[in-house]
Amino acid sequence: MEHFPLFLNLRGRRVLVVGAGLVAARKIALLLAAGARVTVVAKVAHPSVQADAQRGQIELHLCAFDAQWLQGVWLVIAATSDEALNAAVAQAAAERQLWCNVVDDAARSSAQVPAIVDRAPLTIAISSGGAAPVIARRLRERVEALIEPSIGWLTALARRQRAAIRRARPELGARRRFYHWLLDGPVHDALRAARPEAAEALLEEALRTSEPAPQGKVLLVGAGPGDPGLLTLRGLRALHEADVVLHDRLVSPEVLQLARRDALQISVGKTPGEDHEATQRRIHALMIHHASQGRTVVRLKGGDPLVYGRGGEELLALRAHGIAYEVVPGITAALACGAYAGIPLTHRAVADTLTLATAHRREQAEHAGAPSQNTRVYYMGVERLAALSAELMRDKLPADTPCALVENGSRTHQRTLHATLATVAVQAKMHAIAAPALLIVGEVTRLGRTLAWFGETLTPDHTRPGAVRAAALAA
Repeated sequence: MEHFPLFLNLRGRRVLVVGAGLVAARKIALLLAAGARVTVVAKVAHPSVQADAQRGQIELHLCAFDAQWLQGVWLVIAATSDEALNAAVAQAAAERQLWCNVVDDAARSSAQVPAIVDRAPLTIAISSGGAAPVIARRLRERVEALIEPSIGWLTALARRQRAAIRRARPELGARRRFYHWLLDGPVHDALRAARPEAAEALLEEALRTSEPAPQGKVLLVGAGPGDPGLLTLRGLRALHEADVVLHDRLVSPEVLQLARRDALQISVGKTPGEDHEATQRRIHALMIHHASQGRTVVRLKGGDPLVYGRGGEELLALRAHGIAYEVVPGITAALACGAYAGIPLTHRAVADTLTLATAHRREQAEHAGAPSQNTRVYYMGVERLAALSAELMRDKLPADTPCALVENGSRTHQRTLHATLATVAVQAKMHAIAAPALLIVGEVTRLGRTLAWFGETLTPDHTRPGAVRAAALAA
């Protein structure tokens, strides 16, 4: 360890900043956030620094640096573009045994300002000791993504109740278990749901009773279309919390690899030809069983759980059995397939409405003619592609209406077939398109021939995306 990590309480204490440019302004903002009394010395000041002074937030002196400014300060920041001046500030601070940070000059600095993840009152600091600040900042970005804002609210609640917690749980082991319960249980869930009063009430009730038993819950999580980069941050955190993961067949292996290593993974996906209702009842039973045992269950669904994912039925089953739950939305296939195939689902003067439907329920729907400026997206349509296209043509859609069939949307082996209603079923059979695939119908699909950027694009002339774009540019 080259540097000793230390957090300073600067509230109400004087800090001197030498320099008043943009770099200094960023340091001043951090110091003010920490409650420091900031004095700035510089010959000229950036407008933002001047504005801080006019608001009375800092004390600004437009003059040359003199060592007398170091009297009574706890910390010094040298943030000028003049190396000789920065060296003089560092030397003067060292002579007075004051910690000094010289911005972007590790050799002259006795103190480093780390990359910070602020979840006040929780603070996470990352430092490379000035060796590679960009790496420290990149690591901060990753940590920032993993630490949800509710952690700060939970820490603040624990601070307010610290004395009460110590009285109610005087034994160290019991107190440690209580803090684990705070982090993993209903108190944190209430804070995530923006219910701070309920969180405080739950904590106080737990303190009045014996050590709380583990309480299970279900997180209904949308895994997105397959690309793990499209999983939401909250979805990633849920996978890290999971004791049990109940996942659909269409959840990609890359997403499953993000789950906690010791989590029990159970495939509950439906396959063609099986009794889907029986499978759904089994899913309900598994969720209720594991949550009732005090486990955190992630019910992981491809796309979004509440868009043709039967998520509503699962929530009703959980509610009927008194199981706590949370819903984490995912990117539904319609949005992902359109984006990854270069097809804007709405486009000015081309498509001003959007319809999401499932091909399996098509026969129960009303076939009223839709406006011509309409994009229609059909889930689970490969098996009924010929019948579906025929029904749409009977609904007065012209046979030459353009459409696109996106197979394995967002995954490395994505293929997009461009055709018309009259030809799509034959073309799909010719190219052996298989589920999962999603059908997009409407004039906007023409744009996909030019705007495609991901995967393979199949057109009647078998032209690939690069060639299509080259031809468009040449035209």
